[in-house]
Amino acid sequence: MDITEKIISNFKNNKSLYIGEKVTIAEHMIQSAMMAEKSKSKNNLICSCLLHDYGHFILDDPEELVKKNKDGKHEDIGYEYLKKFFKREVVEPIKYHVLAKRYLARNKKYYNRLSEASVLSLKLQGGLLNSRDAKSFEKEEFFKDSIKLRKFDEAAKKVGVKIKDIIDYKDLLKSSLK
Repeated sequence: MDITEKIISNFKNNKSLYIGEKVTIAEHMIQSAMMAEKSKSKNNLICSCLLHDYGHFILDDPEELVKKNKDGKHEDIGYEYLKKFFKREVVEPIKYHVLAKRYLARNKKYYNRLSEASVLSLKLQGGLLNSRDAKSFEKEEFFKDSIKLRKFDEAAKKVGVKIKDIIDYKDLLKSSLK
């Protein structure tokens, strides 16, 4: 099975709820990609949105980690796995999307819009970035795409929204491979 088929299979077969939310991980990632499409983002960013939480599919039991107050580092796990197959422009924003949340949450308005589950995971992921780390992050090559990804990420937790099927993204996935 090639990587595209494996990803499609994981999306179709994983019915786990997104930790603390009322949508599945797959629904959440597809909603993120749809938001990126709607905002006329480039294909690389749409693909990043589609795969940004793929690390949750790889982790044994993400829900159990949260119960034990542990961060599963899904962004690192997803990045390390996906970078073998996908272009850098796709995987780098995935690598930094948690850092982007920590960066954006320094803004009180943004923080107040976080879901309850996002507030909990923010604490497990290290909390708000300090000024020095924030300035360093701003210099990253994929800073802007990471911020955009994170904003789509937070907004993509709506229940009852009609979403695309993962198969609709097959061509995008194939065109985003190395």
